[in-house]
Amino acid sequence: MEKISATITLKRGREKPIRHFHPWVFSGAISAVSGVPQPGDLVAVEDSKQQFLAYAYYNPHSQIQGRIISWNADARFDEAFWQQKLERAVASRRLLNLEPATTAYRLINAESDGLPGLIVDKYGDYLVIQCLTLGIDRRKEMFIKLLVELEKPLGIVERSDVSVRRKENLKETSGMCWGEAPPAELIVLENGHQFAVNLMEGHKTGAYLDQRVNRALVCRPEAVAGKEVLNVFAYTGGFAVYAAAHGAGLITNIDSSAEALMLAEKNVILNNPDRPEDEYIQGDAFQVLRHYRDTGRQFDLVILDPPKFAHSQRDVSRASRGYKDLNWLALRLLKPGGLLATFSCSGRISADLFQKILFSAAVDAGRDVQIIEPMSQAADHPILLTFPESAYLKGMLCRVW
Repeated sequence: MEKISATITLKRGREKPIRHFHPWVFSGAISAVSGVPQPGDLVAVEDSKQQFLAYAYYNPHSQIQGRIISWNADARFDEAFWQQKLERAVASRRLLNLEPATTAYRLINAESDGLPGLIVDKYGDYLVIQCLTLGIDRRKEMFIKLLVELEKPLGIVERSDVSVRRKENLKETSGMCWGEAPPAELIVLENGHQFAVNLMEGHKTGAYLDQRVNRALVCRPEAVAGKEVLNVFAYTGGFAVYAAAHGAGLITNIDSSAEALMLAEKNVILNNPDRPEDEYIQGDAFQVLRHYRDTGRQFDLVILDPPKFAHSQRDVSRASRGYKDLNWLALRLLKPGGLLATFSCSGRISADLFQKILFSAAVDAGRDVQIIEPMSQAADHPILLTFPESAYLKGMLCRVW
């Protein structure tokens, strides 16, 4: 059983977020640290009157020095404690009844499942983990052992090759950490559609699993059948597979990665072997869209699913300009009555700000835009009510006149 090595005391008036079950303790909120905790140790958190608040992972090298894992003063940090957290998260995914139609989804969603810094995605018989915080990284071997017992996978891949680890004073790392290696192209299912994923080299943990519900919503048969579709930031063709399966006309896919586009085409053909040839354009999305604007090309449906534009608060202004330019260009390319599906996965861009950006783009483009459906991340990526930062993906399906 792990011992509590020290106590973090908060400054007066800085305890409210913790009392409201927000899981982060920022360095600026701390007045003192008693004891000599090592990075990654478990510590107690107390208010300025020395009243207990919570227990947390401690990392003096991070701006977020405490990552809370329990508000229970009587918590015992033995293996059973961690096992219970994993079991609860996995049980909640079972309630979604995703399988057998969907075999790739998120099992553990970090703070939203009470395990700050731990991501676990399931891809068929394989698991992929990301250890994003020092507290999780120090206990990685234990989590691997517990996941093997709980899920009985063929293998577990680590994809902790993400820049956010640097904020925790950790190096990026990836590779096999248990069992047998997955094939270079593992076939998984999403709502019955087949996808080839590369768990060792693909983006994130191999694929973008959070868009599953939105792909089905945007690419409904009545929205895409016989329609010309522009799929921007196509990556490995998630939206294209759904659009093709439901009878879309020509689908134009744009991405900066030639390798991603090759896999996108493979995924489309995997599900639709007799489909006529679509377009796969490697290039800068902004430049390609400007070319289409200048040449008068028009589409019935435009899908914008860009990577994160704002990595920190100082990026918000620049990111907002980028989102506005991107959406302005897309609005110029839509036929009257066409559909725009636009997304932001930047946690720093709130849903309210994103809607204001789209409003500004619509005014400048001279188009009337109706929001038909707001969109968010799939249910296996739950949003913790006391942790608004977990609501990172926002989108809007719009009718454009």
